Amino acid sequence: MPRSLILAALLAFVAVPSHAACYADYKAKRDQPLQLHYGVLELPDSACTPAAAPVEIARRIGGDGWKLLNVLGTFGPDGLDARRSDAGAYFLRY
Repeated sequence: MPRSLILAALLAFVAVPSHAACYADYKAKRDQPLQLHYGVLELPDSACTPAAAPVEIARRIGGDGWKLLNVLGTFGPDGLDARRSDAGAYFLRY
């Protein structure tokens, strides 16, 4: 009996779907002197919504004095390569 319970527990654990990674691309600025940047960052599942993403991004980039201008969108790992060169130094920086 205990062996079957352990097996059932292991199967249940393996059957749980893993969450796909969530990424967002955004535009930000700093004043005096004016600086702009385009960036890409990874978001936790809890922030992968249109309402939560801007809050999370603004919090992260704000520590370096950046102000979020807009979130261009959220996407999965399949969209990373297409954005890597455009984001440059701000690719997965935050």
